[in-house]
Amino acid sequence: MSRSLSMPQAFVSPDRIRSLFTEAMSQMYRAEVPQYGTLIELVADVNAGCLENDPDLRERLAQAGELERIDVERHGAIRLGTADELFTIRRLFAVMGMQPVGYYDLSVAGVPVHSTSFRPIDEAALNVNPFRVFTSLLRLELIEDEGLRGEAEAILAKRRIYTPRAVALIERHEQKGGLTEAEATEFVAEALETFRWHGEATVSADTYKRLHDAHRLIADVVSFKGPHINHLTPRTLDIDAVQARMPERGITPKAVIEGPPRRHCDILLRQTSFKALEEMIAFSGDDGAIQGTHTARFGEIEQRGVALTAKGRALYDQLLASVRGEVQVGAGGAKAGAYDDELAARFKALPDSWDELRREDLAFFRYSATPAGIAAAAGSTLPGDPKVLIAKGYLAFTPIVYEDFLPVSAAGIFQSNLGTDQQQNYATRSNRDAFEAALGATVQDELALYAERQAASLDSALEALGLAGLPLKTVA
Repeated sequence: MSRSLSMPQAFVSPDRIRSLFTEAMSQMYRAEVPQYGTLIELVADVNAGCLENDPDLRERLAQAGELERIDVERHGAIRLGTADELFTIRRLFAVMGMQPVGYYDLSVAGVPVHSTSFRPIDEAALNVNPFRVFTSLLRLELIEDEGLRGEAEAILAKRRIYTPRAVALIERHEQKGGLTEAEATEFVAEALETFRWHGEATVSADTYKRLHDAHRLIADVVSFKGPHINHLTPRTLDIDAVQARMPERGITPKAVIEGPPRRHCDILLRQTSFKALEEMIAFSGDDGAIQGTHTARFGEIEQRGVALTAKGRALYDQLLASVRGEVQVGAGGAKAGAYDDELAARFKALPDSWDELRREDLAFFRYSATPAGIAAAAGSTLPGDPKVLIAKGYLAFTPIVYEDFLPVSAAGIFQSNLGTDQQQNYATRSNRDAFEAALGATVQDELALYAERQAASLDSALEALGLAGLPLKTVA
């Protein structure tokens, strides 16, 4: 046998598999939800206009290595029913280089799930393709009706949401350390089946109604053979422009944009959505299928800003809570304009300049040595104070984009698309230990990941300036 025939086939990178999966998912969702295609076109138009009209924004994105990722950037969301399903989804996403980051308890906002985000974590992988999936696990213990809870558990125990071949390829990846190009292509096709929409319910119309009456999301999780992707979200550079122009494309947006107000320096995450689809489904019955409808899947758009530190996040949470506690939007509440005005007024307490956010340790930044700094370092020893280096233009900083989610915003999107009448108050506490036990892993701390990226960038920049070892605490 020749040497070339005996050599093992090369594995493709997780980034490559993730990109293949993102594209396949986008094509599938466009076929299932035609308005998604309209939304993608609108977002592309708005983003192109933003980059053309704001050279500084284009330059900042280019310097951070983020410019190329904007068009491919997506996040999806799925809702799982059992610990076994969550355990396997972690292994499935690991094939694509995605890890669980953050723990989100949505039960405090009346949604009976707790969640994590699967995403790549290192900067290079994020800039190739930052695909994220907000993954929720139904908290069956929050179903008050003991009989209904037992029935839901029995229904979920019977289903298998992963194809045998998908599981086999996951196992091969774990055993061999990777997949070949052919295996990766097959894996994407098989994994996609877990996320596909199925118009046939696995329950009767009566069971569906009882689950629906307990909570619409419970019915969505329990009643189908798989979790189906319930939204696929593109990233826009101007969510206010998208919100204003959606009606021009025949799309009706929700009343308010979730998250912080419009600012010069974007922070965290802003999201809006269009109304969930009412889709025809067939319920199981003794005399054949019974036709009905189900409302769960919707369109969503997001705009991402800088990641906030623990100090910045505490201030953000305080300001947002003060508005939401006093100004309600919807039936009997204030109009969207009043909410937006009050939100903007309250958030004046959070600085709106990159330098202030950095100096007050409210946000995370990526540091880099400038060409001027490198040139100066070649001729002499530079001052060992980052504040002086920044003032002289030797050390630059750019915001680190927030890659994660906001539980209040997620709950707001969920509620607006599942029915505003469903505002249960679950008398419970978060149960991170139970979630991680089901997951089979510890979720990573998103704030620690941002801090590591900031520290590593500063170390690299100072090394380039001949100043390796300067403590991070002196940077502000």
